[in-house]
Amino acid sequence: MRILDKYILKKYLGSFLFTLFILIPIAIAIDVAEKIDKFLRHTNLSFEEIVEDYYANFIIYYVNTFMPLALFIAVIFFTSKLSNNTEIIAINAARVSFTRFLKPYMIGATIVAILALLMNHFVVPAGNKTLTKFENKYLKSNRNKGTSYVKEFNMKLGEGRYIFIQNFGLRTYRGYDFSYEEYEGLQLKYRLTADNINWNNRDSTFSLTNFKKRWVLNDKDRIHVGSKMDTVFDFSPSDLLYVDYLAKEMPSTELKNFIDISEQRGVKNLNAYYVELYKRTTLPLSSYILTLIAVCLAFRKRRGGTGVNMAVGIGLMFLYVFFMKVSEVLGAVAGSNTILFIWMPNALFGALAVALYFKSKK
Repeated sequence: MRILDKYILKKYLGSFLFTLFILIPIAIAIDVAEKIDKFLRHTNLSFEEIVEDYYANFIIYYVNTFMPLALFIAVIFFTSKLSNNTEIIAINAARVSFTRFLKPYMIGATIVAILALLMNHFVVPAGNKTLTKFENKYLKSNRNKGTSYVKEFNMKLGEGRYIFIQNFGLRTYRGYDFSYEEYEGLQLKYRLTADNINWNNRDSTFSLTNFKKRWVLNDKDRIHVGSKMDTVFDFSPSDLLYVDYLAKEMPSTELKNFIDISEQRGVKNLNAYYVELYKRTTLPLSSYILTLIAVCLAFRKRRGGTGVNMAVGIGLMFLYVFFMKVSEVLGAVAGSNTILFIWMPNALFGALAVALYFKSKK
């Protein structure tokens, strides 16, 4: 690696970290101001718990969130300084092509992308789980802690095996109007119904009350009725809840397995889970696109200096964030092509980056 590459790479990573270290304290200060009264309400909540369980994971989450913004601002800022200090003129005079000039930038983008991928797929989900647990315990009222029951829920447990529950409380572990059915092709072979179903967390069994078993035979049906029975099924109460915040708490391998199992069980709309899975990859890979756009914008010396480059760059950055949020919402809609919507911001800004690259190369 040449001296020039080391110099630019050092500036790249140093400016990126410096920008993050500016943004994160601002986010912490705003959050402390909003939540200080809630912290003080709990006399049993220690300062160490707030720091270790909440703000340590808060920092991890927002470092990951601010990465694209910090990267874009940092590259525009230090590249504009190189241009204003006529360092880029000296580089051009040394017959260094624009493509060769981009090499240390792409190395830096690769380092940031790998770090972001590791955080997105493994570190951030674990932190989100601890963060959510802390918020539910100390910061949220009982009515704001998420869904407390599910209604008219059906699930495929396996080949030809289905369940239906009219209503199930996710806090009480009690449900009503339960039905379990087994089919051979299109032919019903066995059905179990019960007025009530209760989950026993201690031994992972279900208790059924006022149940009826029915075996559908060739010549006649066989029926057995009882008041109470304990049994096991291939699901638990946690499998009945499908909300997008749960996806943010799962590492990618666990999330992928969850999606596969849910599809086998016949869950209809898993797009919110696909959105979370796909964006863990698309956002880190945007490091290359945003870096290229930032370099192309700041490569040439402009009238107005760094301020003009920063204004144009921040405008494009917020436009990218806007498209990204819109694509997440559209991708989570039932029946939509999730992967198409999630990759759309990168595709649009990638095309812009390529256009700016060829323009700057001339």
